Amino acid sequence: MWDEIFIVGMGLLFAVVLRWAFTVLPHERWQIMATVPTSRGDADAWHGMNLTYYGLLISAAIVAGVAMIMVLLGAIGVPEKMTISLLGLLLAVCVPSSKIIAGIVEKKKHTITVGGASFLGMLITPPVIWGLDLVLGARWNLRLPMLPTLAALAIGYGLGEGLGRLGCISFGCCYGKPLSQAPAWVRRLVGRHPFIFTGRTKKISYESGLEGQEVIPVQAMTSLICIFTSLAGCYLFLKCYYIGALVLVTVVTQGWRAFSETLRADYRGGGTISSYQIMAMLGMLYILALIPLFFGDALPAANIGMGLSSVWNPGVILFLQALGVLIFLYTGRSMVTGATLSFHVVKERI
Repeated sequence: MWDEIFIVGMGLLFAVVLRWAFTVLPHERWQIMATVPTSRGDADAWHGMNLTYYGLLISAAIVAGVAMIMVLLGAIGVPEKMTISLLGLLLAVCVPSSKIIAGIVEKKKHTITVGGASFLGMLITPPVIWGLDLVLGARWNLRLPMLPTLAALAIGYGLGEGLGRLGCISFGCCYGKPLSQAPAWVRRLVGRHPFIFTGRTKKISYESGLEGQEVIPVQAMTSLICIFTSLAGCYLFLKCYYIGALVLVTVVTQGWRAFSETLRADYRGGGTISSYQIMAMLGMLYILALIPLFFGDALPAANIGMGLSSVWNPGVILFLQALGVLIFLYTGRSMVTGATLSFHVVKERI
């Protein structure tokens, strides 16, 4: 019963968040969150650095995904210190690689790619799990089971990917094709709910000139598919169907990532099939191919109460807060927009 309450409660929460986000985030008001003066300009003006809602939403998405992973691994008895060690290693590799891979594929210095980072994450996660289980597991007298851990990471990734697309709506990146160019089935599906972006500093405006036009809401479609697939996978996980959860979330999120690029208008690298589509399909096949290798492993039972209690302690809360701040500092400082500020005294209030 508690499993069902947890899943339904999370579903209702995310439904409210998504409805709000799809309504307001395409507007110009929801790109720049704050501007910090950095140096003197001409006369009384200052140059400023923009802090974006993109960075805030991305950091919140990553924290939510990490928290979900910690709950699920805690539900099967993995101690917090082992989970934090695992996540710390993966994030230390995947977060910087999001810029490096984007630079290689798109030839752009100031952009990031979740697709490239997730592909690298899928490649390195199994050996990292195995290595931690071998080294720390023996020292701490515990196990880090491969299939449940992969399933928990896939679920956390799917949740983070879905929530992270709200940042893309705010910044106007990862945008869809004009609705007039969409296949008939997409126009019927979207109906009266296309996205219309406003603001000259949104990427859809300065890169493709699509400000004010109806476009396929591909970011919203990705959010809905990834979040609710992850919740379905979470339910399977809590019922101890770890392989089913892993297969479901991996196939749907990576399959959709590959397919959704056919609906997008932003630059994804040269070629008819993008490098990110190839990465998504190869990563999916790689994970699926590993599953038979661990069929004989003993699988632990899951307890949602134990999982929730495992994250309700000061150490984990501080870890999540610190992670959110670091990710915001990495993704929230806009490198492609600038600002000029001026200040004055309100004489009537002196």
